[in-house]
Amino acid sequence: MEHGDSPRVLPRIARLVARSGDLKSELVAFAHTPRFARRLDARLEEAADQLGFLDEAMAVQTIDHFVLQHRLADGSSVLERFVAQRRPPLDEDERAMLLGWRDVVEAVFEVQGSHGDAVVLHNLLDDLDYQVHSNLGRRALGKLRTGMFVAGRIVPVHPDTNAWLVSGNLTTYPRGDGPQLAQLAVQTLTAHPQLLRRNPQMLRKAWEMQAEARADFIEVFGTDLLVLDAGEAPERMREYHRYRQDKALAGLDDETAAKAINPTPSLDGLSSLPEELRDADTVAVIFDETEGLCYCADFGHLDALFTDPALARDRTCLSRLRHYLNDDSVAPMVIRRLVQRHPDNADAVFRELLRKPTFAWERDGEELLRRRKAKHFANEPLPSITPVGARLAELLRKQGKKRR
Repeated sequence: MEHGDSPRVLPRIARLVARSGDLKSELVAFAHTPRFARRLDARLEEAADQLGFLDEAMAVQTIDHFVLQHRLADGSSVLERFVAQRRPPLDEDERAMLLGWRDVVEAVFEVQGSHGDAVVLHNLLDDLDYQVHSNLGRRALGKLRTGMFVAGRIVPVHPDTNAWLVSGNLTTYPRGDGPQLAQLAVQTLTAHPQLLRRNPQMLRKAWEMQAEARADFIEVFGTDLLVLDAGEAPERMREYHRYRQDKALAGLDDETAAKAINPTPSLDGLSSLPEELRDADTVAVIFDETEGLCYCADFGHLDALFTDPALARDRTCLSRLRHYLNDDSVAPMVIRRLVQRHPDNADAVFRELLRKPTFAWERDGEELLRRRKAKHFANEPLPSITPVGARLAELLRKQGKKRR
């Protein structure tokens, strides 16, 4: 991301930054009107319950999230209601500016330096630089020094500029806190891999890394789908991880190994299996091209059901399939895999499950998945392996050395 805009747009940015302060105050006041106050109070109470108290910084952050991102009953936000209902109406530039605030970036940043009235912040999550202004003026950013870290939220000054604006408060940290903050950044990336979408190069790298990890899985096991007894799953996965580690140590994949995190839990022992897997008779390990590495409890029972549809007379077998179909944590891919393994028997199984004698998977299957698993179709798929930028990798290595 470029640090600056062309000289001819700088006066416009300065005008919009100055105007943003008044408009943000109006927006917050609008959120406190009776029509929204009850919902806002509920969000503040939730924040207080999570912390055990509610300080000013958390209150500001909660209000900021509420006005910009909280979805009301009709799917709109307080921000969108404000823009639509303000009188007199906003001019075109101001309207675009406020609607651009829906694009919130919340992250841990490292201060890179200053650029005119702005500060340049490097986002440890998406590995991009942001030129950030404050509607309180340059003085409000004066405490930030190169090498410090800040956590906070920023929004675009205007969608057609490279300038950004502090939204809420910035929490500052000294240079020495970088390694600990890097761990926080990793946790955030693991929980929210969609942050990669801001950086197409990182997203492309993630898909490449996942493809390589899947190729290694197939190299070790000769397939991308294993059906195992729960007791043998940890050792088989250790076999795979040892192969990956040996490959990295051989220098074939060293840089990638040092700059990646994998949100899938490692299986270092039976105790590391999630409860639902530890209690299962069988565990399927699937390394799908799109979904990445997945674990499925009791897949073996369902595989047997699709092998012999006569088992559908057993209500227990059908209840397992119904659970797979209704459980949001089970990707549509898993159901498709069962069908792909036994295409001739899928219709009979689903006719019994759904009590629809005319059901045909080829005609009705995808519609069934889209209806039962709508959340999985709402967003574009993301890789399960998350690369980290060079700076974040460096900070993580420093944290590792401290622990040793």
